[in-house]
This record gives sequence, C-alpha cells and structure tokens, in this order.
Amino acid sequence: MGCYGIGVTRILGAAIEQGHDERGIVWPDAMAPFTVVVCPIGYDRSADVKAAADRLHDELAALGIDVMLDDRGERPGAMFADWELIGIPHRVVVSDRGLKEGRVEYQGRTDTQATPLAAGEVTAHLKGVLGR
Repeated sequence: MGCYGIGVTRILGAAIEQGHDERGIVWPDAMAPFTVVVCPIGYDRSADVKAAADRLHDELAALGIDVMLDDRGERPGAMFADWELIGIPHRVVVSDRGLKEGRVEYQGRTDTQATPLAAGEVTAHLKGVLGR
C-alpha cells in the first residue's frame, strides 16, 4: 500500500531539510516546540537569577508565547548546544554577572552573536521580534 500525499511527518522532514545548519535544526517560529528558551546561568545557586528567570518566564507565558525555562543546572555551553540542536528560535540568557549590570542576553537561532538587552526591555524586544 502506498501513499503519495503530504502528511505531518513529511512536513516536519521538509522543514528540517530546508532549515538547518551545522549546529542543528532551525525551526520557524510557527513550528518550533517552544518559541523562546530562558537559559538561567546558576539557577540553582543564585536567588537573583532564579527570581529574574522565573519572572521572565511568567511574563512571556502570560503573553501567550511558548516559553521553556531550562532549570537543569547544566553548564552554559552544554545548555546552549542542546537548545541549538533542538532548534528553538530565540534564547534569553540570565546570569548573575548580567543582572549586576542590569542586562540579559538575547540571541536568535540564526544570529552569530548575542545581543545585550536591558533586563526590563527583554519582553518588549521579544514582542517586537515575534510581531506581537
């Protein structure tokens, strides 16, 4: 029995074939399992990082944005590599050092470098990037 129709699995395969690089999948926002991942550095060691990451996650979720909070406690490099491989389109990094300077880092999946943003402006920036 054969089928020549287009199905969900073929659409996903075609999207991956069209959107990938050497680091992994590059999902379009509409197809990504999560649109934004919040990567807190030292989530289990710093009350400030935990509070800021939780607050950002809750703000984005309240706006209807599919957001994931990575609270695994992994090293930054391993954490970033995992989310790049999965293909999450937008990443926000919250760290003690950044919070002391009043900023977080935003990086789109296809961006070559992270962009520092004021901690209070990250939600507005993401709304603009996502067209909301």
